Amino acid sequence: MSSTQNGFKPSLGLFDATMIVAGSMIGSGIFIVSADMLKDLGSSGWLIAAWLITGFMTLIAALSYGELSGMFPKAGGQYVYLKEAYNPLVGFLYGWSFFAVIQTGTIAAVAVGFAKFAGYFFPALAWEDQNTFSVMGLSIHYAQLVGIALIILLTFINTRGIQAGKLIQTVFTSTKLISMFALIVAGLIVFKSDIWSANWHNAWNMNHIAKAADGTINMEPLIGGVALGAIASAMVGSIFSSDAWNNVTFIAGEIKNPGKNIGLSLFLGTLIVTVIYVLMNVIYLANVNLNDLAFAKDNRVALSASSAIFGNSGTIIIAVMIMISTFGCNNGLILAGARVYYTMANDKLFFKNAGSLNKNAVPEWALWIQCAMACALCLSGKYGDLLDMVSFVVVIFYVLTIAGIFILRKKRPDAERPYKAFGYPLLPILYIIMGISFCTLLIIYKPQYTWPGLIITLIGIPLYFLAVANQNKD
Repeated sequence: MSSTQNGFKPSLGLFDATMIVAGSMIGSGIFIVSADMLKDLGSSGWLIAAWLITGFMTLIAALSYGELSGMFPKAGGQYVYLKEAYNPLVGFLYGWSFFAVIQTGTIAAVAVGFAKFAGYFFPALAWEDQNTFSVMGLSIHYAQLVGIALIILLTFINTRGIQAGKLIQTVFTSTKLISMFALIVAGLIVFKSDIWSANWHNAWNMNHIAKAADGTINMEPLIGGVALGAIASAMVGSIFSSDAWNNVTFIAGEIKNPGKNIGLSLFLGTLIVTVIYVLMNVIYLANVNLNDLAFAKDNRVALSASSAIFGNSGTIIIAVMIMISTFGCNNGLILAGARVYYTMANDKLFFKNAGSLNKNAVPEWALWIQCAMACALCLSGKYGDLLDMVSFVVVIFYVLTIAGIFILRKKRPDAERPYKAFGYPLLPILYIIMGISFCTLLIIYKPQYTWPGLIITLIGIPLYFLAVANQNKD
């Protein structure tokens, strides 16, 4: 591996950057999470509202990040923004959380999601107990091994240069966007007005719904603070499904005219995905009974809708769509994530080798250390639990980053800002209020989603001072 010679090569245009935004966002979540959201909300109106709130928050954040990406058009993205607005410790805590769970856990979850849906074509990958074996006390499923193989394959491809990753991202993201639009159109064509009307009866009465052992559905009306807590709980799913939109900021050093194209790609990518997500939920509600969606087998709401639209072939159609979606999503996550560790290493806050580029001008060592961590999480089988736990932390870091816009305008009033946050100061303030409200409601009503993520993040404090001590030795 050679040391950094010419640095990153700007070779990605606006379309490429937009494909990275959209492709990194759309994984398997949109095909699954609406089931648990309906269990929390028990209402079609509030389901759509939760997705709209999430989309609105994501768009505000994306528009706000445009200013930061213009100020710091280099690899590292959010890590750099936090470090510059606050101090190196805050930046490190984000980078540590990113490496420990946020990015690597998402890579693991998406990779195993790919393998699970491949089970429709390869029975050994079906998520059944007989497809597991034990190694050193760990119960390992064949789908986990396929997930690991996928992570290794995409990591290797991305070590060959940015053009290889760009090609996969463009082809697979374009394919999944087209296929999702096709599913939406087909769902509108076969729109079942009787099901739609039934699902929208009492659409704004919020209920927690659960299925008893005898199969009957129990509904518990939710009001007041408990209702707000239910919305926050439901939005854990929609926020997870909408996350990773900021991945394009991590590869700023490889984007042409980053001051302009990063901000624009953030807006276009998040807008496209928000529209698709809302329309996908409309299609679910237009073709499948509300309770059937909430208790879809393995939470696969898209499969229930696809079967209602296409009949028996719907299973195959949706399985192929999800495999395409997760493959492209993981490529974007793997491509972008390593650039954060590269930047941290050059700040002497990560493994030294991660701060070098190979002959293809990509951070190969950082890619492989990310691969190792994601594969370990695949084997542990705990990535899903961890991702639930860090949704709280992810939003806290988004709030801190957007608050950083106000700080940097005071600290660096004369800094070049080729793009300024849209709607400043009202929209950034609105995001901060909404983000703090979301986190506060989780603390009150769903503490299990908060303290584990905080513990993971706070472990970074002693690690930071250890890294600083090592710097001083050098």
